[in-house]
Amino acid sequence: MKIIGITGASGSGKTTTSEILNKRKDVKIIDADKVAKSLNLPGTDYMINIKSVFGDKIIFENGNLNRKELAKIIYNDENARKKLNALTFKYVVGEIVNKIEEYKKQNYNFIIIDAPLLIESGLNKYCDFVIALIADDNLKIKRICKRDNIDRQTAISRLKIQHDNSYYIENSDFYIENTEDYNLEERINEILDVEIKK
Repeated sequence: MKIIGITGASGSGKTTTSEILNKRKDVKIIDADKVAKSLNLPGTDYMINIKSVFGDKIIFENGNLNRKELAKIIYNDENARKKLNALTFKYVVGEIVNKIEEYKKQNYNFIIIDAPLLIESGLNKYCDFVIALIADDNLKIKRICKRDNIDRQTAISRLKIQHDNSYYIENSDFYIENTEDYNLEERINEILDVEIKK
């Protein structure tokens, strides 16, 4: 059994890669974004801490997280972004490590950690190898606009606070340039099938 990290900037194709991997019966996927969302419940330690750092304005009256309000803050304030990341890493990494231990007891060839901040959070230390998805900025912007139903300028602003392709290439064992006409499924399965034989 091997643990594989999947990372890359927004719009690079991580979700598509996870969908491809999810077809395989020998793979279990841990989606870091979903883990984070599962901790965003009223009354959790994570939410209490987020509220204490960012104030009541990022919490709806029903106790749920106001993601849009929080996004406004962190996309325009690097200090705020660092504070949120530190909190998120503290809780999400622990939860992911627990899931890894749970899935190790099951009969999978691969556990996949799908995490945009895989390297920054230190989750890459738990991986046998890391696959980075990269793409041209214009293509990433196009994908982000379509996926999140936002305008081009907002997508550009999001990308500006993320690492460029060279960061992911330098910090991965494999990188895939995920262009529109690239056969992503074939390449992903090729990497895994080679790793099974090792």
